[in-house]
Amino acid sequence: MSDEATPAPKKKGKKKLILIVVGGLVLVGGGVGGGMMAAGMGLGGAHAKDTIDPDAPKLVVRSGQSAVAGDDHRAVGTFRPDPRHYKASYYTMDQPFTSNLRDTDGIAQISLGVSTFYDAKVLDGFKDNEMPIRSAVLEVLANQDAFVLGTPEGKTALQGRLRDAINKVLVDKTGYGGVDDVYFTSFIIQ
Repeated sequence: MSDEATPAPKKKGKKKLILIVVGGLVLVGGGVGGGMMAAGMGLGGAHAKDTIDPDAPKLVVRSGQSAVAGDDHRAVGTFRPDPRHYKASYYTMDQPFTSNLRDTDGIAQISLGVSTFYDAKVLDGFKDNEMPIRSAVLEVLANQDAFVLGTPEGKTALQGRLRDAINKVLVDKTGYGGVDDVYFTSFIIQ
């Protein structure tokens, strides 16, 4: 006979591996189940409701009209209200803007007015932040091409860029935008 003994099978290692696999599956399953339960309760992003700031500007309804359902729950400045239902308020800036134009010796001098369909909070915020708004308008104006500004399409595009720049300043400074349109009250290119 030989002195060599046959080694006994290692049962301990297999049990440990099975416990690790089963434990991992239980943890993953619990995480998935918890996530689904949270989503079903409205805790997930898909069911989260927009929070409405009670201090945000409100749309001004035209006399004889009623508000459009759902408009009062939209964030200020994220959509364009229907002018048939809402009343616009206007504000004209006192001082004109004068700026060099991009890649030319030409200058532009413009005067602006703005409108909003929201209550006085938007125009009050506009007036309170006129200096940073003026700066933003001058930055946009300095980046314009004289030839493009000479066309009706160029002027219309500039109005949109100015509106966006003004609303960006308002959002940064007040937490809401609300300027719906920008108007030229004078426009000179030299």
